[in-house]
Amino acid sequence: MTTIDWIGFLGVFQILLAYVLNVTGKASNKSLIFIILNLTGATMACIASILLNYWPFIILEGVWALVSLYSLISYFKRH
Repeated sequence: MTTIDWIGFLGVFQILLAYVLNVTGKASNKSLIFIILNLTGATMACIASILLNYWPFIILEGVWALVSLYSLISYFKRH
């Protein structure tokens, strides 16, 4: 596996981990861990997609990261 593969793999793993934690009731979609896993995961997956020059996933992961960043800002405004 290349470095790009590892970046993408770790990013997707974080997104999936956040999803599993949410579905199993271990983390709310408003919890800090859920938001951070989504933000870092989407950012890493977006970076890997940029390095691969694969536009569909650049858009998908870029929007996912921006929504997660918005959620993080909202989280800190609430607390």
